[in-house]
Amino acid sequence: MAGFVEMFKLGKTYDTPHGPAVIVEDFSLNMQQGEYVCLLGHSGCGKSTVLTMVAGLNSISHGGVIIDNREIDGPGPDRGIVFQSPCLMPWMTAFENVMLGVKQVYPHGTRQQRHDIVAYYLNLVGLGDSLHKNAGELSQGMQQRVGIARAFALKPRMLLLDEPFGMLDSLTRMELQEILQEILTRDRITTLMITHDVDEALFMSDRVVMMTNGPRARVGAVFEMPFERPRERADVLAHPEYYALREKMISFLEEQDHKKQQKSIEELAAKRAAAAQTTVAS
Repeated sequence: MAGFVEMFKLGKTYDTPHGPAVIVEDFSLNMQQGEYVCLLGHSGCGKSTVLTMVAGLNSISHGGVIIDNREIDGPGPDRGIVFQSPCLMPWMTAFENVMLGVKQVYPHGTRQQRHDIVAYYLNLVGLGDSLHKNAGELSQGMQQRVGIARAFALKPRMLLLDEPFGMLDSLTRMELQEILQEILTRDRITTLMITHDVDEALFMSDRVVMMTNGPRARVGAVFEMPFERPRERADVLAHPEYYALREKMISFLEEQDHKKQQKSIEELAAKRAAAAQTTVAS
């Protein structure tokens, strides 16, 4: 079934001195409008490669991405991005950092209209008392709030999150997860999020897409989340399917670990065999 976002046979190949390196191959995924999907997999499996191709920040070697019936050919204001590090201008205030994007997206808005948009979203993420503090003076958690506010202030059609809570302590991470849940439930923005945290994926998403190991990474399994929205963390943890889903996702990751180890053993054996033949020949 076609979706609001269609990724069809996405592939990314890099040229290297040893020949083409295929990082992602035949990655296909449809997302419905307002859906929250988490990409989950081991480090280096190609999650960020998929996300940056959808963002238009990384060229697509094969296949394509369609968002709202338009094939993308580069970055655009229809996609908001939050990275693990929010990439703020440290000498500018939280307000000024968000205003940078708002001026680009609302060039014909009045000064007051733009001011109200920036203040609204910074208040929404709990920074009402820190609007005019320099970004460099803020904690990591507060900086990430600025990044989230900036992304939402641009009113994107799609939100792309690259491990946005990965550098935060557990309490700050949970607080920001809940803030993000509230905003997304209300605004129904289609969201693709990268994570390596099984519990985060379970709590945040409507579907979890498991990626196989790279190279040639692709969709390995898809899990539907049965939890209703709006969500309370305690209700999710108490759901009768929570731990069964968690076990399936962990088992998939462990299976990928086993395959990776087996591949390493086979490659090492092949190298030793080749070295032995070279020694005999000489």
